[in-house]
Amino acid sequence: MEGVRVAYTLEQCWHRVPGGTAVSAIEVARAMPQVRPDVHLVGVSGRHGEDSSVTFDISIDVAGLPTSGALLYETSLRLRQPKVERVLPEVDMVHNTTIIPFATNKPMVATVHDLAFLHYPEFFTRQGNRVFRRSLSSLRKHAAMLLCSSQKTIDDCRDAGFSADRVRYVPLGVRAEVATIEHIAEVRTKLQLPREFVLFVGTVEPRKNLARLVSAMAQDPTLPPLVVAGAQGWGDVQMHDSDRVQFLGHVEDRYLPGLYGAASVMAYPSLWEGFGLPVLEAMVQGTPVVTSSGISTEEVAGGA
Repeated sequence: MEGVRVAYTLEQCWHRVPGGTAVSAIEVARAMPQVRPDVHLVGVSGRHGEDSSVTFDISIDVAGLPTSGALLYETSLRLRQPKVERVLPEVDMVHNTTIIPFATNKPMVATVHDLAFLHYPEFFTRQGNRVFRRSLSSLRKHAAMLLCSSQKTIDDCRDAGFSADRVRYVPLGVRAEVATIEHIAEVRTKLQLPREFVLFVGTVEPRKNLARLVSAMAQDPTLPPLVVAGAQGWGDVQMHDSDRVQFLGHVEDRYLPGLYGAASVMAYPSLWEGFGLPVLEAMVQGTPVVTSSGISTEEVAGGA
């Protein structure tokens, strides 16, 4: 096969809460045949006996390494085993789609969405902080290039010891599928949405700053209720008893355009993000967005 064969890591797609790194990895894989037909992606992950946590509505083969999850990350970082080429010997390079690099002797690049653990270590578990710091050290030694989705992340990577010639700005994109009136009505009924509401989309965890959003909204009882769409991550955000918050849990991708379109406004007050896809997804639907300043979400909003 002509062109470049790239091992493309997809382990995060099997995480209990895959998050934005899984979404962006799948979307890049979806777009690659159209924009770079000479680049052939071959997925690689741990060996899993169950389906992934995200919908693989793309055509990509996924090779399985002999370990998975936390054990795969630990052995990759501590022992540099198992090597990707153990299951994909024919690839030319490896693209790690998260900060945690798989072990390889091939040329390697990595997508780094954020270094939030350096700014807010208290928002991550002890194990998470340890893995992320080891990952950063491994990338310094072995990565030929880091692909960063925001200027904030580039600045962080430079501060962490990466030279300018080892970082590239590669912003993310979303599918511009504007919801129809009929789809919005369907989603309103399906999810039992109020007529007016403030929307938050994302994993429920301390870094997302939801508790502060709920507290702020409680100061004005005339505001519409808050609807939270996202899986429970970790930590107690101390707002589950609020009668003005509706938790939807994980919402399937097919309902998201209508959910954004139905919202009166989308609030995204995160304390730190690598990019903030929900900001862009809401703007595609023409929904007003209130988001944090001074972090990458301000870049995504573009001053709109």
